Amino acid sequence: MVSNDGYTYPESNLTWKILNHASKNNYAVGAYNCYNTDGVMAITRAAERTRSAAIIQLFPWTMHFQGPEFIRYVVRSAHAARVPIAVHLDHCIKADDVELALTLPFDSIMVDASTLDEEANINYCKGIVQRARALNITIEAEMGRIEGGEDGLPTVDMEAVMTREDQAEEFVRLTGVHFLAPSFGNIHAIGKSLSPTTPLALHGTHPVSDGLFLKTIQCGVRKINLNRTVRDEYTKFVAKNAGSLELTVLKVQAVEVYTKSIMRMMDVLGSSGRY
Repeated sequence: MVSNDGYTYPESNLTWKILNHASKNNYAVGAYNCYNTDGVMAITRAAERTRSAAIIQLFPWTMHFQGPEFIRYVVRSAHAARVPIAVHLDHCIKADDVELALTLPFDSIMVDASTLDEEANINYCKGIVQRARALNITIEAEMGRIEGGEDGLPTVDMEAVMTREDQAEEFVRLTGVHFLAPSFGNIHAIGKSLSPTTPLALHGTHPVSDGLFLKTIQCGVRKINLNRTVRDEYTKFVAKNAGSLELTVLKVQAVEVYTKSIMRMMDVLGSSGRY
C-alpha cells in the first residue's frame, strides 16, 4: 500500500497488518497490557477461542524487571498462536528505553515524546521511524498531554486541548509514524477518522462503557489499549484465593478468569470471528 506522499506502508509488519485489517473492516483490536506469563496465556487463549487478532502490550518496566529474554519469550509465544498476535511496547518515554527496544523483536513501539514541544516531538519521532523502518518495526506516537493519570479526567477546557484533525494529519506527514494517539486531556482520541491509512489508538480506557468504545470505533479508532478493564477480575480472584488454593490450581483458574474477561472485550470491539 502506497500513501499519497509515496511512502510504502509496511505490509509485512504484524501490528500494521492487524490494524489495517481492522481499518478495512471497521472494527477495533484490543492492545492488552501484560505483566506476566498469566497475561500472555490469557490473551493468546482468548484470541484463539474467539478467532480474534490481538496485541500483547508491554511497558518499559517489563524490559527492566523481567529482562530481554522475557520479551523474546512473549514474542515467540505470540507469533506461534493460531491467530495474528503482535507484541507492542507502550509509552516508551526515555531515550535509553527506545534504544533498548530497537534491539528486541517488538512488532511495534509507542514513542512517547509528548512532553517535548511540538517541533522536538516531530523531529525525535521522525528519527526513530527512519531507524525502526530498517528493523520492520512500526511506530505509534502521541500528540499533546494534559498532566494527570489516564484513569481520571480532569476538569479542562476540552475545546482548547483536543487535537485538531489538520494538526494530526500534519504530524503524521512530517514524522512518518504509522499509528497515532491524538490527545484531549488524559483520554487520547480524536473526534473523527484521521485517514484510512493511519489507525488511531485510544489510551486511558478505565472506566469506559461498552457504548463509548463502540462510538470511538465509529470515529476511526482501531487500537484500543486495555489494562484494568480486563485485569481487575483476575486480580480480585488471585487476591481472594491465594491463601486457600494450591499454586497450580490458583494459576489454572486465574488464567481462565483473565481469559474470559478478554474474550468479552473482543466481542465488544468486534474483533471476534475475524480470523
